[in-house]
Formats: sequence, structure tokens, C-alpha cells
Amino acid sequence: MPTVYRKTAKGQAEIATRTHHLPPRLRQALILVDGKRSDDELRRMLPQGDEALRALIDDGFVEPVGVTAVPVAAAGAPAAASAAAPKPQAPLPAFGDQLKREIVRSLNDLLGPMAEGLALKVERARNPDELRKIVEQAHRVIRDMRGAFQATAFADRFLSSETT
Repeated sequence: MPTVYRKTAKGQAEIATRTHHLPPRLRQALILVDGKRSDDELRRMLPQGDEALRALIDDGFVEPVGVTAVPVAAAGAPAAASAAAPKPQAPLPAFGDQLKREIVRSLNDLLGPMAEGLALKVERARNPDELRKIVEQAHRVIRDMRGAFQATAFADRFLSSETT
């Protein structure tokens, strides 16, 4: 049965601060580990998936949560349903340079050079409403380029009322 992994405290710290300077392919693998995806799904999503996942486990960035008996096709179905743009009701919290830097960093991680235009818009945003519109636009771009799961994770992080 497939094993599900989650980020350890070390893995979460690496995503936030890049302290350990993971190579891009390992960082990409770490970003995809969410406590919901099975090792089988992760292997299919990443080139050299077995090696990347093994390295993250060995270095203490991820840990097993448990096993799942849910077929992989069924597990992917709910993500497609949540692909619609989120409908946040609260204004973006903690509007400021730190939030903008985090959004730009996330865009660069997810989209690479394709993020440049959106990143410039984020940096020019003058208020939370402008920033929200840009983040919603980014959500749609990420969904089209990287899939519903990545887009939902981005939106959950930057459009939720818990962002500090």
C-alpha cells in the first residue's frame, strides 16, 4: 500500500528559509510533500522521484504519516473539484513587504522564469485589494501550468485569513 509523507519541522523550515540550500530538484520534491500525496503519486510527478524522496527521508526533511488504501485515481478526484478560484472573504492579512517577498518567492519556485510578470505586479501592489487580485490571477496561472493541487496550496497559503 502507498505511504503518505509529510514535512518535518526541518522540512518546513527549509521551505520558509532555505537554510539547508537544497538543490532545485529536492526542493521541488519537498514542496510537493503535503501529508496527503502518496509516495506513488510523488514518484510519478517528479523525475528521479525515488531518489529525491529517499534523499528527503534520509536527510530528515520528510517523515511517513501512514499508509493509504485509497486508489490513486480516486485520491486525485477531489483536487480537480477544488480547482476553481478560491472565494476569500477577508482582506489579505499582514500586507507588506514580507508578504510580497513570500509571494514572489513562491511564484518563482512554482513557475520559474514565467513568474517574472506576476512578480513585478506583486511588488508594485499598493494595497491589499490590488495584491489579492494579483494573487487570484497567479492562482489561475499556477492551476493552468502546474495543476490544481499546486494552485490550491498557493491560494491556501496567500489568500487564507491565517496568513501572518
